[in-house]
Amino acid sequence: MLQNSKYLYKNIIYIGVGLLLILSQCNVEKKSTPFSLELRAGWPQPTIPPNNPLTEESIALGKSLFFDTGLSIDSTISCSSCHHSQHGFADQIAFSLGVQGRLGFRNSGTLTNVAFLPYFNRDGGIKSLDLFSAVPIEDHQEMGFNLLAASQRLSQNVHYSKAASQIYDRPFDGFVITRALASYLRTFISDNSLYDQYINKENDASFTVTQKRGMDLFFGPKAQCSSCHSGVLFSDFSFQNNGLKDTYANKDRGRQRITLNEDDEGKFRVASLRNIELTAPYMHDGSIPDLKSVLQHYSSNGSNHAVKNAIIDSIQLTATEEDDIIEFLKTLTDMDFIENPKYRKGAPF
Repeated sequence: MLQNSKYLYKNIIYIGVGLLLILSQCNVEKKSTPFSLELRAGWPQPTIPPNNPLTEESIALGKSLFFDTGLSIDSTISCSSCHHSQHGFADQIAFSLGVQGRLGFRNSGTLTNVAFLPYFNRDGGIKSLDLFSAVPIEDHQEMGFNLLAASQRLSQNVHYSKAASQIYDRPFDGFVITRALASYLRTFISDNSLYDQYINKENDASFTVTQKRGMDLFFGPKAQCSSCHSGVLFSDFSFQNNGLKDTYANKDRGRQRITLNEDDEGKFRVASLRNIELTAPYMHDGSIPDLKSVLQHYSSNGSNHAVKNAIIDSIQLTATEEDDIIEFLKTLTDMDFIENPKYRKGAPF
């Protein structure tokens, strides 16, 4: 009985705090300053949900949340802990460390240009960027928290509560957390690499002979890289088994975890190659340390897995050709994006 009374007392406190927050927001003036993404000609327009329009205010709130360790159960891990701007918003280790030193089960992939993805996570299990951030928050190995509990904790922050009311006309909750983070992530546009400048004949941009050879190989019939890494994002968004393993552990069978279809074993979403020079290690498990090793993997034709993409068996590259392709891949690095101060903690957006 005493224990139940304690729970009842706690619930009354939570309800009281919630009512105070709601009452304090009743007279808050709503703010909504539209924000337009600056995109290169020929780039697709990302999908912006009607219930989460892109605004300066939502982006600013999302940025604050991106660096807030309060989203993790022990307040030690933020989104930025595993996604570093200087590394293309990826991590430098195979498996990032979550709360209490727990290891994730997949490599932390880049967040560059996520606004354009049709689905999220390497297995495509999430269909909307607006829901994407709930996964690491609630994953036991990552932030290990509960979205409701996280929103209750952070709602005590007067700035967050006021922003939720101004931007979304609602109390600070899980909806606000996920939508604001999505708004911030939609600004991660990387489209000004040397490659972009070169093909658009801008700023007297030029390629070296080696870079040109690498580009010809990349888009040509010998290496066939562009059969999957195509379009302005250098990904066709398909799911492919690239022959990384002969067998896949039960813990991570790729797309099969979502579809339960044996033909999807070991298939992962084709990664974008933008800023690829900065996002090592590579593959879903971070098992390949550098670009040279990636090219050697494809030159060796990979594993004999039954659903491996058949194109891989036809790739035969010399060491020099591998090096040429790597020099081309380095032209996809966008230092204007990587070094943009607005993506640093505490800097104005």
